[in-house]
Amino acid sequence: MHTIAVQLAPVLGAEKSKVPFYVAGGLLVAWALLVSLGIGVRRPDFPANLTQQRALLAVTAVLVLAALATAVLTSGGATSSQAAAGAPAQSQTSAGPGGAEAPASSQGIASSPSTATTTAPRATTGTPAPASSPAAHASALKLAADPGGQLSYNTKRLSAKAGGVTIAFTNASPLEHNLTIAQGSKVLGATPTFAGGVKSLKLTLKPGSYTFYCSVPGHRQAGMEGTLTVS
Repeated sequence: MHTIAVQLAPVLGAEKSKVPFYVAGGLLVAWALLVSLGIGVRRPDFPANLTQQRALLAVTAVLVLAALATAVLTSGGATSSQAAAGAPAQSQTSAGPGGAEAPASSQGIASSPSTATTTAPRATTGTPAPASSPAAHASALKLAADPGGQLSYNTKRLSAKAGGVTIAFTNASPLEHNLTIAQGSKVLGATPTFAGGVKSLKLTLKPGSYTFYCSVPGHRQAGMEGTLTVS
């Protein structure tokens, strides 16, 4: 019997802490029913005077305040009892690998080595070219011969950035042409001589002025020549 009483004591204490709230709430409900159904139905003119109005308001206010106060007190008691009940659970111990008991909180720390693992570096698909390298300033240009057979290009001037320069030369003319790049008397590169199609010429050029022309005999002299400016 003593053991049963000890086990039921917390439960009875918790239930007892809510009794004031139940009492105050019950009184407030009973008062509301009395005023509305008991007196209000029988006496439509109630409250008939100022004194009755003040008395009605005073009693109602007291009961409402009592219900609120007991609600706050009982809710606080419930929170305290819950905290007290939860405290022993946090201090529970568990057996370690060697049979010794270890706090549950230390187990949480020991079970998280995976979170401290260093993240493996991501693989990259390539290294970007430095800003000073030719690939960082690659230029793509287009040039075309006159498709009607005139000995001329579609422009006399081209411009590019220093570094890698690619010129796509289109020859839709019935005559064979090529694209030759030179600086002064030094030829730096040229496409094959062809008719119909597109050929590309790729060079690495430094800042300066270059000449482009068709090296087929007589074509440069006839006007197939221009200036390529590299900055």
